[in-house]
Amino acid sequence: MKVCVVGAGYVGLVTAACLSEMGNGVVCLDVDAGRVARLQAGEMPIHEPGLAELVARNAAAQRLQFTTDAAAAVAHGTIVFIAVGTPAAEDGSADLDHVLAAAATVGCHMHDYKVIVDKSTVPVGTAERVRAAVATELRRRGSVLPYAVVSNPEFLKEGAAIDDFMRPDRVIVGSNDEQATLLMRALYAPFLRNRDRLLIMDVKSAELSKYVANAMLATRISFMNEMALLAEALGADIEQVRLGVGSDPRIGTHFLYAGCGWGGSCLPKDVRALRHMGQQQGLPLHILGAVQAVNLRQRRPLVDRVVARFGADLRGHVFGLWGLAFKPGTDDLREAPSLVLIEQLLERGARIQAFDPVAMPGVAAHFAGRDGLSLVTDPLAAAEGASALLIVTEWREFRSPDFDALRRALRAPVVIDGRNLYDPALMQAQGFDYVGIGRGQALPGGCEPAAVDALAA
Repeated sequence: MKVCVVGAGYVGLVTAACLSEMGNGVVCLDVDAGRVARLQAGEMPIHEPGLAELVARNAAAQRLQFTTDAAAAVAHGTIVFIAVGTPAAEDGSADLDHVLAAAATVGCHMHDYKVIVDKSTVPVGTAERVRAAVATELRRRGSVLPYAVVSNPEFLKEGAAIDDFMRPDRVIVGSNDEQATLLMRALYAPFLRNRDRLLIMDVKSAELSKYVANAMLATRISFMNEMALLAEALGADIEQVRLGVGSDPRIGTHFLYAGCGWGGSCLPKDVRALRHMGQQQGLPLHILGAVQAVNLRQRRPLVDRVVARFGADLRGHVFGLWGLAFKPGTDDLREAPSLVLIEQLLERGARIQAFDPVAMPGVAAHFAGRDGLSLVTDPLAAAEGASALLIVTEWREFRSPDFDALRRALRAPVVIDGRNLYDPALMQAQGFDYVGIGRGQALPGGCEPAAVDALAA
């Protein structure tokens, strides 16, 4: 099948590579000539395990091409995916400028039947706006051509996107066009041979499904983070609570880990956008307001623990920091808790030695020109001479370090763990002063009530 993917960002690039892997001829279109040139040279603009090899293999087989030629790309694809960015506007809504510009591009260059697929995360009603944008261009050209607009939201986890696409737990297609539905079913059939996980529904329900899914995940994390604060106050261990709660099959184990908050490109943006949709309908979504408020509060515990031990003035102290990306498996720093932590420590006069397997270039750019932050080449170097080690991202290589070497590297054997990687009793037995999140030790301070109440309102 011939496919055009508009947008060579995270979703577009993964979609194009995975579809070409199944034998489809895919042309990936992007307006950024520099990005296209890098992709043509085999350079990946993002870190995603397995993606570089997948792109190289299919580009060599001429199943995958990258171009800035919109006319050629649109002409190539019977199915045209729109996979461009939908950044959050100031009011929390999704900015659809790129989506509608892509739709206009399709309308400008199409000459036969197209299935136009909204792959970007877009609010309910976007398919109608995409249809209108295409129709406007066709009228301008004086053309009458058939086309369908369907919704096919992505459910890709950064760090596991290839596996998510190749072995999906569900594929949602919102369509009211029989021919478009048949083509989408045929396109995804190779990915669903072992079990048909294709869900056909109306377009608006498909558009809403993505937002509700991400809001549910954010809610689970925020709920456990709030319960972690209660566990600390009561002297309970949230990790033991998690095991007890997660063993209930009605609840399950996923997204029940307490920590220092959620970030990334999806959950924060989608929760805000869903709240905005509710406001537009005169329906305040109070639960999601609380979910955001708890996440805001959860950015504070690591700094609160540092201040409780070392005082508010951190001049003269060096802190080791493990992990910068918002989650393991990616170099994505969007709304990463590490950025908030670094900023707060620097403002208090501390120096920081940080390590992350892939995200350090982005942090270097973010804090360019700022004094006090050093990015080092390995985890032990981050701990060398530090007053304490702070763990922010749960990379696998941090799970079983050489604890003897770590203790020798630190100026004082203090570990403040924002991801609960270690067992407190074992750490204490090895001579560490270990503090996690919700592990039975009371959290000093707290988020200012006014800030939380304002966000939850």
